[in-house]
Amino acid sequence: MNPADLGLPVDVPSTALFTDHYELTMLQAALANGTADRRSVFEVFTRRLPEGRRYGVVGGTGRVLDAVENFRFDGAVLEFLRERAVVDMRTLDWLASYRFSGDIWGYPEGEVYFPGSPVLRVEGSFAECVLLETVVLSILNHDSAIAAAASRMASAAGGRPLIEMGARRTHELAAVAASRAAYVGGFASTSDLAAGFRYGIPTVGTSAHAFTLLHDSERDAFTAQVTSLGGGTTLLVDTYDVAEAVRTAVEVAGPGLGAVRIDSGDLLLVAHRVRQQLDELGATGTRIVVTSDLDEYAIASLAAAPVDAYGVGTQLVTGSGHPTCSMVYKLVARAQSADPKAPLVPVAKKAGGGKTSVGGRKWAARRVDAEGVAEAEVVGTGPVPAALADRQLLVELVKAGEVVAREPLEAARERHREARAGLPLSATQLSRGEAVIPTEYA
Repeated sequence: MNPADLGLPVDVPSTALFTDHYELTMLQAALANGTADRRSVFEVFTRRLPEGRRYGVVGGTGRVLDAVENFRFDGAVLEFLRERAVVDMRTLDWLASYRFSGDIWGYPEGEVYFPGSPVLRVEGSFAECVLLETVVLSILNHDSAIAAAASRMASAAGGRPLIEMGARRTHELAAVAASRAAYVGGFASTSDLAAGFRYGIPTVGTSAHAFTLLHDSERDAFTAQVTSLGGGTTLLVDTYDVAEAVRTAVEVAGPGLGAVRIDSGDLLLVAHRVRQQLDELGATGTRIVVTSDLDEYAIASLAAAPVDAYGVGTQLVTGSGHPTCSMVYKLVARAQSADPKAPLVPVAKKAGGGKTSVGGRKWAARRVDAEGVAEAEVVGTGPVPAALADRQLLVELVKAGEVVAREPLEAARERHREARAGLPLSATQLSRGEAVIPTEYA
């Protein structure tokens, strides 16, 4: 069974209104003056990485493809636009039959990117491309921010599994997208059942402090949990006294107890004490899971601790201080007329203030050194140099309006693991610094 085929409350009948008012007013004006049909190229990129980040991670590409397919102006949407007088009748008639029929190329999901990387390239008429700006950016900015934070946390964890558990710290729909992006970035599982149902991500969870407090004693709570869920469960041991709880947990579940979870206190110190106590009680195989507002720095500080897994919530779903990637969607080339054969001419904003852009339809490739380690992100508008022909990064995602590159989420997850491994070792450093490789324009 494919859960996506069943539909979920997180799905919407149309993504057409996930847009800004001015996208439609631009459309109306372009239809009126005859420029709406000019062939155009838009690109998504960021001018800089969030402060201190060494690389970005492309997240949300699969969701972008879903959004493009579902970008339809049905009767209810058109009536809303008519009642609000957002656009005129001519524009409403045009929107009624809207279907994106152009081409989309982009970095595949899970790939890393750098300042100036053309993460997504959307080609078609101005009218059909401009409408996608807001929804594309809302997905890529959010999901890429979460994926990047997840990737840093996964690096800091050094192979220990990470559990995404931030649903209660963000919007209920954003939580599902965040769980998906975290999985791409290296997390192993989620506490969010909607994410598990929608995307097939493994789900985990046992009990909270409320379950312990419900019972007359901690022993009663542990007994109830073990009786119901088995000895392989995870018992929360920091409601009262940690040492007493660990002793009780092993007495109730036996030395085969699956895991204990620590959610407060000096995690480094407590983890060492709990490990020693578990070993002394014969529970040498019992794992230690730590939670408590972790981020990549806290995870890295626990590298020497006897911790087996981490649960991360708030810092993950807020991008660990950077909830957006500052990606933009800019027109970089357009035809001089509506003639399909009219050549494309580069266009770019020239104003100052750090918001200039580079015109022209771009390709991108990653140059590597003799050891196969990335040394530069090369972006160009002319012919691709022969030496970079097999290192190109953009792949075809949509052709003539049809999605051609849908893939399992596991593929994006594995791609990211490989892409991160191909970066210089300093990419995993948590100290502040610039992008780990430069962007060069050819």
